[in-house]
Amino acid sequence: MFAQAVSTLRRSRSTRYVAAAVSAIFVVSTLYYVQVPHSGEYLPHWSDSVPTQDQASSSSDYLWDTRAAQVKQAFRHAYGGYKRYASGYDELRPLSNTPVNNFNGWNVSMYDSLDTMILMGLWDEFADALPVVQHGDFRTMRNTPGQGPWTRSQYAPFFETAIRYLGGLLSAYALSGESILLDRASDLAALLEPAFNTQSGLPRFGVNTNTTATTAALSGIFAEVASCQLEWTYAAHATGNKSHYDRASRVISTLADAMEERQGGMFPTHWHLSNGLPTSESRSVGAAADSGHEYLLKQYLLTGKTDIENLEMYLLSMNEVLTRLLYITPERGLLYVTETSGKAFTASHNFEHLACFFPGLLALGAHTLDLTLADIDPSRLNPEARRQYELLSKYDLKSLHMAAAEGLATSCWLMYADQPSGLGPEVVAMAHDTHVGGKVADRQGKLWIEAVEEWRKGGKHGPLPGLGEKKPIMYTRPEKSTIAGGPWDYVVRRTEYFLRPETIESIYIMWRTTENPVWRERGWAIFEAIERETKTASGYASLKKVTQSPGLQMDDQPSYFLAETLKYLYLLFKNEDLVPLDKWVFNTEAHPLPVFTWSDWQKHKFGIPR
Repeated sequence: MFAQAVSTLRRSRSTRYVAAAVSAIFVVSTLYYVQVPHSGEYLPHWSDSVPTQDQASSSSDYLWDTRAAQVKQAFRHAYGGYKRYASGYDELRPLSNTPVNNFNGWNVSMYDSLDTMILMGLWDEFADALPVVQHGDFRTMRNTPGQGPWTRSQYAPFFETAIRYLGGLLSAYALSGESILLDRASDLAALLEPAFNTQSGLPRFGVNTNTTATTAALSGIFAEVASCQLEWTYAAHATGNKSHYDRASRVISTLADAMEERQGGMFPTHWHLSNGLPTSESRSVGAAADSGHEYLLKQYLLTGKTDIENLEMYLLSMNEVLTRLLYITPERGLLYVTETSGKAFTASHNFEHLACFFPGLLALGAHTLDLTLADIDPSRLNPEARRQYELLSKYDLKSLHMAAAEGLATSCWLMYADQPSGLGPEVVAMAHDTHVGGKVADRQGKLWIEAVEEWRKGGKHGPLPGLGEKKPIMYTRPEKSTIAGGPWDYVVRRTEYFLRPETIESIYIMWRTTENPVWRERGWAIFEAIERETKTASGYASLKKVTQSPGLQMDDQPSYFLAETLKYLYLLFKNEDLVPLDKWVFNTEAHPLPVFTWSDWQKHKFGIPR
């Protein structure tokens, strides 16, 4: 079996209001220009001027509490507009002030917001939501003109329903103790479980919660078939329901068997639901794959670091990302992660906003794991996975993961700071060909690990490639054109900003794992841009173009803006650590679930090896 590749690890089936002006200016400038030094061999050494206890004074605390209060007010504005114009529906259209059902018509914005309300202390809003939850009908799909295709089809999309509704209910229960939330979560989990009725146990795309019928397709993407373990595992722990446990355990077993057959590496993007094996060799940490990788680490953390199979899969997956998917641009030295396609592993050199959750994942892993490959037997790996293992064995892996996190998070922030709107585009093309003197000059990025190897063999002088000082440069090149010079190193391919949380998520985790105040200031600049560019009379609107200011707004306020973007901003600015990373695990919709260990009775009941 594949788990034998890790000689000392044992397999387990247990399963991502204003202060005085002078004081405020002093504090802001201090926090912006003074940076806390890092630890770790491969991290940059910032200024030795560490803020003293006096500098981190009550005025500083007041400043950040004031900023957190502004995010709380933004949530009240967005949720208030939803309640006024779209109550009983899924999402608000914040320009026309009309409702739309994009996710089953079950009030997704409300369910997605439950734990945000609790964390922000919005008790009236939370109390008003509880009767709606209690009487909610998860069997009837509600339509509206222009609704999402899933709602129109009468099939609840399994992945979106699990991470938004089920995750929201479970998290709100864990934070509040309100039993009705757990009861309804268990009801919903049971209604969704027909989706797991495949030969492999990997879930189908959609399920009709009234008839139990499921969508026919037997193909799926990694992000959707491998991002349910957290929700079903915690539901099993909280309810004692063995059916919930079995569903999550089967998904993990199928993934572990696939990893065993492949003998290492990361999981591709497309899968067959019958045999439980990949159907492509495409690799990505962005669209079609993101949360699947996220749940490998987070399942291990959620279960009190006992679910060894997921740890193995995470470590081997990250080995491939670090050695084959990370690149560095030639001029500004921007670190980015891209996707590859085909057996030749051809890199697209596209950098997606969706992939900007990834630096936060790396930082979380470096913060919570020992990160050693010493216990892995490379003879059990395929030749490519063995090459990755041998290459990375030369490094302090914990520091290397953290360095990659820092470089990637900085690039994600620059995608915002470079734009006139101050907000990040959906997709950029990094370091592509350019025309120089009438000829095409190759400016493709270099594999990061190759640059790191050169740095190591050259005596480790200066910062690790991809780190060091990075400053914003206003992006003025027209989108969808070649770079005609200048140190931008990228072209905007898709100009939209969908109020997405991924960059803010990583900035929040970077702050909590490094305590470097520059991350909070970067997050504050992004919040100011959200307020300036996206706010409407009733809520907040996605943008069609981030390459201009003011941005062109779209009639769209996704529920995840309330569940994720504003929550991560609030937690970033709040002085109190409301969700410690060693005690809680965020699902991919930013719903925190508490770390737990199985009781002896649960191990016996569920058949978990002791």
